Amino acid sequence: MSRRDKTHEKLQFRLGYRFADLDNLERALTHSSAISPAKRIERSYQRLEFLGDRVLGLVVADMLYRRYPKSNEGDLSRTLNTLVRKETCAEIARQLDLGKEMILGDSEARSGGAEKDAILGDVTEAIIGAIYLDGGLEPARSFIERNFEDVLAGGQANRADAKTTLQEWAQARGLEPPAYLLVERTGPDHAPEFTIAVNLEGFEPLQAVGHSKKFAEHKAAELFLVRQQVWKEKP
Repeated sequence: MSRRDKTHEKLQFRLGYRFADLDNLERALTHSSAISPAKRIERSYQRLEFLGDRVLGLVVADMLYRRYPKSNEGDLSRTLNTLVRKETCAEIARQLDLGKEMILGDSEARSGGAEKDAILGDVTEAIIGAIYLDGGLEPARSFIERNFEDVLAGGQANRADAKTTLQEWAQARGLEPPAYLLVERTGPDHAPEFTIAVNLEGFEPLQAVGHSKKFAEHKAAELFLVRQQVWKEKP
């Protein structure tokens, strides 16, 4: 067994799925920067990412529909958007240690592509697409349910998007929408950390830190909602 085959064996174990065609897995891990322009559509994960995004949306929508029979369409839609956003998918990729398995071009690898939220989110969706293409909906569903269960159990499933909720809360009180300001950016280019402050007229600002501006904004909004007792603090 080659070194690459052994790597695939370990990865398939972490994924909880054995591929009938390892080429599907290989493509799901291949960033466009590692492929010549003429073969990027065929050999990179771009098409699998597109497919996986739709499968993820369908499966999570089905999970929410069955789990929360009293939630209305708006609540379900906001929760769906929270669960399937890139930051959530990136966290799943980190849990599965997908970054070290990715095939990147030299420049993307040097710039820390394996740690970027956007790329990690994409590769999670590509893996879902590859599993669906290789084995159909049921193994893809199993993968999604298994890996997104912690997100559901962590309290996000019955919450709308934090930024949306905070904006609606402010508007209901006749206030201007909250403003999110970059306070500080630290860390190396390949693994930056952003400190974001959320400002709302008449309230003390709150700060949060994240690996992307968007994640830090959501975290700041969540902390604000907890402070104002709109949301309960996560256990």
